[in-house]
Amino acid sequence: MTSLDDLRVIDAATLFAGPSAAMMLGDFGADVIKIEHPKRGDPSRGHGASVDGVGLWWKTLSRNKRTAAVDLSRPEGQEILRRLVERSDVLIENFRPGTLERWNLSPDDLLELNPRLIVARMTGFGQFGPMAKRPGFGTLAEAMSGFAAMTGQPDGPPTLPPLALADGIAGLAMSYAIMVALHARERTGRGQVIDMAIIEPILGLLGPQMTAYKALGVVPKRTGNRSSSNAPRNTYRTRDGRWLAISTSAQPIAERVMTLVGRPDLVEQPWFATGHGRVQHVDELDEAVASWIAERDADEVIAAFEEVQAAVAPIYDVRDIAEDPQYAALGTFVEVPDEELGSLTMQNVLFRLSDTPGEIRWPGRPLGHDTDEVLGELDYPEDRIARLREDGVIA
Repeated sequence: MTSLDDLRVIDAATLFAGPSAAMMLGDFGADVIKIEHPKRGDPSRGHGASVDGVGLWWKTLSRNKRTAAVDLSRPEGQEILRRLVERSDVLIENFRPGTLERWNLSPDDLLELNPRLIVARMTGFGQFGPMAKRPGFGTLAEAMSGFAAMTGQPDGPPTLPPLALADGIAGLAMSYAIMVALHARERTGRGQVIDMAIIEPILGLLGPQMTAYKALGVVPKRTGNRSSSNAPRNTYRTRDGRWLAISTSAQPIAERVMTLVGRPDLVEQPWFATGHGRVQHVDELDEAVASWIAERDADEVIAAFEEVQAAVAPIYDVRDIAEDPQYAALGTFVEVPDEELGSLTMQNVLFRLSDTPGEIRWPGRPLGHDTDEVLGELDYPEDRIARLREDGVIA
């Protein structure tokens, strides 16, 4: 038994945020039906690296999902969605505000069909407001949240992340929101609508920037790899050319680090007693740590830090991650059989449950792989399915 195997989820979203939320539900057993356009498919199929034209990002993002190709802009496709909604628990969609309403598939219409339905709406800017109908992507959220403004070197430009960061955060937040709504349904017997704007969840990861601004007028500045909350915190190059990261968020760790690198005198300074105080003397602290590390090889530094129970980690790229014994012990990556590519390595489910663990049952499937099966479950006869395919409504 898995945690969510009594749930059916319709994933009618595209690209990353909404589909990520659906993936997380599918990882723990939910029957996720991915709806794609019969001709275009989900654009994520064409993102990132591919093998023989098969996108690897798609394989991960759409794992554990059945895939049905249905044109929701056509009346016949809308009828298919209505029949799916009648038998489902959650609908995840990220069409621009007004699109579902134009197709006579508004949340009110869908909740009339199934009063227990959770309608999870994921858009760039939310369902209302002056920017609601603009196209919105995670990059815009990374720009508008303050993330880019505070990321990068002090004398450099604002810096965007090299990955779908805001989308990933929004996907996590949406999976949480769906579980909250499902829990509420157990008490009320009613479904409801979730309105999530991608520009909002990332704000919560950036700390109390608005609180500090309103209270003190503080505007975060770019600090590179340093922290505005504690010091020393940076990346440091070792004698053998490797890079290490250290963190001293906890006061005892800061004291151990400075004692280790031969500067216990700094620990005795009144300003050293708080993270804020240490930040005011960051150049002196960084110089002491950097010079000590630069005189030693990485293995020696890591061993010394571990000996005094201070926090240190090597800067990894994917080659290091693949060989790391801690990830191996956790089972962070698994081999998954795939009907197109034979076998794929991908990251396992996000956490381990002792009684109802999740699993990756299959990777993302070809376009329309499960269309006939899904329509058959909706009591569509074979001849009707064939006509819909001939008319281009499904694939």
